[in-house]
Amino acid sequence: MNSGPTAERVHEALKRRIMGREFRPGDRLDPAVLAAPLSSSVTPVRDALHLLTGEGLVETRTSGGFHIPALDEPALKDLYDWSAELLGLAIRAWPRPAAIAMLATDAEDRPIADRADQIFLAIARQSANGEHVRAVDQLNARLHAARTVEPHVLDTAEEELAAIASAAGSGERDMLRRLSLYYHRRRRRAAADIVRAVYRVD
Repeated sequence: MNSGPTAERVHEALKRRIMGREFRPGDRLDPAVLAAPLSSSVTPVRDALHLLTGEGLVETRTSGGFHIPALDEPALKDLYDWSAELLGLAIRAWPRPAAIAMLATDAEDRPIADRADQIFLAIARQSANGEHVRAVDQLNARLHAARTVEPHVLDTAEEELAAIASAAGSGERDMLRRLSLYYHRRRRRAAADIVRAVYRVD
């Protein structure tokens, strides 16, 4: 029996739960335990977990089983560095003149992590290189949990993101590069506090 459609549904549901911090770094993900709440058999859950492993949201360990990857300060710094580098590459690959579509401003009540995902993906979509979109989309998912807690650690997180959205919406390429570098450097410096906030139980 082909579990494809069910595996896709389970994959999306698990991805949302992981990005929404329903699991903490290091938690074990048991397909048999997850199957019932997902209205699925074990096989599609296992298939979905393998897909999520390929996306970097889940890991397998030599001791066996699936786990949420542990998060530490060096790893988070690497993710922020990669995000800054990737956005820089995407911006450099924009056509001239930049013709980015205006970013939605009617979603200010959405969580900041969702807005960051949307803004950075919109920036990547203007690149002439389609691989930038795929890479940013995957990185957005891996950074989502950290982005949910950034406002608790950085008091100007909202303003920084709004400035990036404004520069992107008006096609100010040089300003956007500078704002992106500042945004990521600030988070890199706060990585230890962000990691602690991710592990904290709400």
